[in-house]
Amino acid sequence: MRFAVSLLMFICVASVIGTVLQQNQPANNYIDQFGPFWFSVFDKFSIWQIYNSWWFLLIMAFLVVSTSICLVRNAPKMVRDAQSFREYVRASSLRSFHHRVELSSAASSDAMQERAQAWLKRHGYRYKVREEEAGVMIAAKKGSANRLGYIFAHAAIVIICIGGLLDSELPVRLQVWLGGKQPITQNMLISEVPESGRLSGANPSFRANMLVPEGSQSSSGIVAIGEGVLVQPLPFSLKLNRFLVDYYSTGMPSSFKSEVEVTDPVSGESFNQTIEVNEPLRYKGVTVYQSSFDDGGSAVHLTGYPLVGPRSKAFDVEGTIGEGAEITQGSEETRQPLRVEFTGLRVINVENMGSDLEPQPKAMFEHVASVTGSAAGVKNENLRNVGPSIQYRITGADGQSHEYTSYMLPMQLDGGMVFLAGVRESEAQPFRYLRIPADANNSVQEFMLLRAGLADPALVNLAAQRFAERNATSDIQQPLLEKASLGALETFRKSGFNGIIERVPEQDREKVLGFAVPMIQLSLAELRDIVRERNGIPAVQHVGEDGVEAEKWIQTALLALANVPDYPAPVLMTLKSFDQVEASVFQVARSPGKNTVYLGCLLLVIGVFSMFYIRDRRIWVWIKKQEGGSALFAAMTSQRRTLDFNHEFDRFKEAFTRLAT
Repeated sequence: MRFAVSLLMFICVASVIGTVLQQNQPANNYIDQFGPFWFSVFDKFSIWQIYNSWWFLLIMAFLVVSTSICLVRNAPKMVRDAQSFREYVRASSLRSFHHRVELSSAASSDAMQERAQAWLKRHGYRYKVREEEAGVMIAAKKGSANRLGYIFAHAAIVIICIGGLLDSELPVRLQVWLGGKQPITQNMLISEVPESGRLSGANPSFRANMLVPEGSQSSSGIVAIGEGVLVQPLPFSLKLNRFLVDYYSTGMPSSFKSEVEVTDPVSGESFNQTIEVNEPLRYKGVTVYQSSFDDGGSAVHLTGYPLVGPRSKAFDVEGTIGEGAEITQGSEETRQPLRVEFTGLRVINVENMGSDLEPQPKAMFEHVASVTGSAAGVKNENLRNVGPSIQYRITGADGQSHEYTSYMLPMQLDGGMVFLAGVRESEAQPFRYLRIPADANNSVQEFMLLRAGLADPALVNLAAQRFAERNATSDIQQPLLEKASLGALETFRKSGFNGIIERVPEQDREKVLGFAVPMIQLSLAELRDIVRERNGIPAVQHVGEDGVEAEKWIQTALLALANVPDYPAPVLMTLKSFDQVEASVFQVARSPGKNTVYLGCLLLVIGVFSMFYIRDRRIWVWIKKQEGGSALFAAMTSQRRTLDFNHEFDRFKEAFTRLAT
């Protein structure tokens, strides 16, 4: 019993952890939450999937074995004891009982026997009579079902644990350990998965995921096991006819559901059903839950802009979410192939524009919850839907890759309209952004022309010359100022402000920057005018409100150009248009352990109530003849001698005293 209680304590603690800590999330989420050190410690105990961890399953198995042995050893004894009246107790043994009564009566022994039996029957006792030469022994009992309560409670623990083991990953793991199944770790089509990577259709228990785009159908789920996956065939096929999602005014999904067509491959019969959250589909012992939604292979159309060299001509890139494409950039001598993988399209991005933090793309309906930390119904005037965004990964010829995100529409930050282009090395890191100023046409075209102009020596020379002409106070100062502007622009183009800082001693950096930054900004303003002239764009007005806007634009462009050398891709891609295809993510489960757990819970309730509310009482009454009447000796006992039992014995003693008079 002590061992079983200790195991139950461990299971309760583990269940609390599994309830409080969200399970089966990406490892990066836990690294961000706990840090690398504690993540590595907790990972050894697999608390991210605690109900399928080896130690949790081992404790469950030990508890089943331990409690089963306890039942096998003690249940027969308890049943026999519950059925026995113990009528062979000696009269002399009753004197050792604490609750006993000894009486004499003028009534005959037969009369006393009848009175005692009538009282026992009236109070719900079952009894058995054993006659001897010296007298009569009446053995009575009540509440024998109390013993069944112990049996039911212990059997319930075994049954619930077995149900938990059935619904865990144990059946799948046993097939991997003993059945020759090998999880698939490389990318391949489901039709290409070998037999060793497929589970049986008669698999007794599984929990799989299934992604079905609109208009497509599937008859297989994906079971994650370790670092790989196994394919689980289903006894039916599921076609997604239409996916429906409704949004709150804040942009958070309020509800989503799937209209599906289910087809039985054996009979050929099919039927339609709508699957919603908390309204799953149940068919042929398999339950299909509406889990979430994702992109189902949307077609995206992007515009690419070179970030290296004097070329500024944009080019089109076509792709599909979940697939890749190849582009080449650079001159004939430096042309290099780039592999682009389109990883995500988010049509709605709700951000807290009153926050100082830069927006970070979020998964599905996490937008508002992660920004406000509350439900969607909480009003926040700073929440804005900033429009669609696309995420993609670029891999160079050297094998190095980074993840990028780009917003389709400009957003107002720090008083100006800017496009955000983010980059990060892995999902564990936040995106770092280029803030590219939007032009009059709400595009990045003018900034890209300015960037290309900065890489053109002829245009840079002309911009430096115009800057010197406008700002020199004498003919002697003009060539010096022109040379300083030319050198500053060249250094700025190659390595941003860092290149300027590194060239001067630390004690002089603040003074140099105080002179160089305004000079670069004014030189870029001249370069902007030159670029606009060359491309037939009307000149910028530098007076009044237009002048203020022009200065704000060039300041934002200056900061963006300073960060371009740190942008690891030679191209910047912006989302031009898309053709969205929704996909529904289903969780598919066969869980026979559920009914087993229900049965265990029922037995546990019956057992606990039997143990606590049914009291086992036994009474022995010994009646023998004596001169002038009869003698009566009685004793009463119970497993739990509580205050109620003492009161009951007092009533019993008083009643038998009256019977003897």
